[in-house]
Amino acid sequence: MDIQRGEDRSIHPAPTEHFTGDVQIEWLFAAPDPARVNGVRVTFQPGARTAWHTHPLGQTLYITEGKGRVQRDCGAVEEVGVGDVVMFAPGEKHWHGATSDSTMTHIAVQERLDGSHIDWLDKVTDAEYEGEA
Repeated sequence: MDIQRGEDRSIHPAPTEHFTGDVQIEWLFAAPDPARVNGVRVTFQPGARTAWHTHPLGQTLYITEGKGRVQRDCGAVEEVGVGDVVMFAPGEKHWHGATSDSTMTHIAVQERLDGSHIDWLDKVTDAEYEGEA
């Protein structure tokens, strides 16, 4: 058993090469091998978002605060809120972030495959964020 105390974790700014706007990340857990799962809590300020990306084994988001936007490649921008669960299939290109007038926090859970849990792509343009592209 491993107990990770909340007061022992730290929150860090998200890397600007993969995020637009003010985003904070708190690593919650990363299971040791042979397990592959890890989880983070991510807080997006209004208008902030990830870049396009994929996960080799998929990703599940649980929205815990605020309102957000999510989109998969070739799909419509969808609004999500507290209590919503969003599941992206393995390899599905997508992005997620806050709406323009609300913060959004989610718990993200994904698994590693061959040591990687994410593949970053291009940043989401303002037009894509607004659902105009």
